[in-house]
Parts: sequence; C-alpha cells; structure tokens
Amino acid sequence: MRVAVLSDIHGNLPALEAVLLDIERQRVDWVVNLGDLFSGPLWPCETADRLIAFGWPTIRGNHERQLIETPLDRMEASDRYAAATMRQDQLDWMAALPATLKLDELLLVHGSPRSDVECLLETVTAAGMRTATAGEVGERLGDAAAPLTLCGHTHLQRTWTLGDGRMIVNPGSVGLPAYRDDRPFPHSADSGSPHARYAILTRGSGWRVEFRRVEYDRESAALQAEANNRADWARALRTGLA
Repeated sequence: MRVAVLSDIHGNLPALEAVLLDIERQRVDWVVNLGDLFSGPLWPCETADRLIAFGWPTIRGNHERQLIETPLDRMEASDRYAAATMRQDQLDWMAALPATLKLDELLLVHGSPRSDVECLLETVTAAGMRTATAGEVGERLGDAAAPLTLCGHTHLQRTWTLGDGRMIVNPGSVGLPAYRDDRPFPHSADSGSPHARYAILTRGSGWRVEFRRVEYDRESAALQAEANNRADWARALRTGLA
C-alpha cells in the first residue's frame, strides 16, 4: 500500500497542481490531507473547488477552525482573504471536516492529537523554534494508539520513531515553504528551498517514508501574493525563507 500525504496547501493552486502530477507518476493507493487548506493571499476559492472534488480523507487545520470560529473583523490577514473570497458551499464543506481522523494504522492530526496549534516534532520557546526532545514528543503524542501519526502545521518535513515503535511523519507544506508567527513566541519556520513538499508512505514489513520536493511555477504564486499586498509571502514562496 502506498499513501500520499499532503498538508498546508494554503491556497497555492500551482503548487497543488504540480504535486498532483507528481502523485500520478507514483501510483499511490490513497491520498490524505492534513489541513490548512486555503488561508493565504493566493487562490483559496479555486483550491477549494479542486480539493472538494477529490473527496480525499481530510482534516481541518487551525486555519480552518479560525475561519469557522473567528468574526471577519477579528481575523488575521490570511484568514480574512480566504473568508472574503470563498463561497458559502465551500465554507460549509470546510466546517464539516473533522479535527482528527483514524484510518486503519494511520492517525491524522494537524498539530498534535490534543491541539491543532501545538507543534508535535518542534518546540517553540522565547529563543525560537527547535527540534523537540523525545520526552516532549512522547508527552504530546500521549496515548495515541496508532502505529503511524501524520501531522502538519510546522511546514517542515520530518520523521520520528519513539522507543515503543510508534512513528510520526510531517510531510512538509505543499504551498508555503516558510513562515513567521508570533505565537506562542516570535519564531520562523524555514524549509530552505521554494519547492512544494509532500510525502509518500509505503507499507511493507513496516512503513517506509519518502519525502518529495516538487518544482512548480512559484513566481506566479509570488506575484499573486504581491498583488494582494503580502510581500512576506512573496519572499517565502521565492526563497523558502521567512
């Protein structure tokens, strides 16, 4: 069995289309999607139409929750652009997404099993973002019983195996290779290159992880961000640096 794992598309339609073409060549059995689908100054409405049509197993990320729960006048810029652009049927589809999902041996979460804004494999402190310790990862994963937990949120491709054999995979971000955030402390996450990223899992005697990096027309995405007054996104899309 082969599973393609996508996360953090953030309305980047050219990146999604390039990843879809790459997935076609990989002959996968499933595609799963870990949330943060639309928010950003790019193509949220068009991306929603593509994703809804696929019917993939999909969970919501923190940005979907924020779009559902936050009044428009209190939204941050990325959520506000998506909320103002998307149709009601798309928003209704998004509101129905589960926060987590168990599929056979796989547990889909956005951040951690207990919070969509908690990094599972990284830790944010006043000094910035760092790789989590084994103790931190185990405490955040808790008693989640799945052999393989799939998480997103930090946009960084990473895999981790706990001492008890449970495995965690973050496939990276399809649509935004770097970002800055002020919560819980100011920090940045940089993938270091502008590729669209996802992962393929292959089930044999165990699970094997292949991290994919895909070229796409990132300049069109950067220009779209600039047209919507988001120079920070344009830089991240062009460089992979926040």
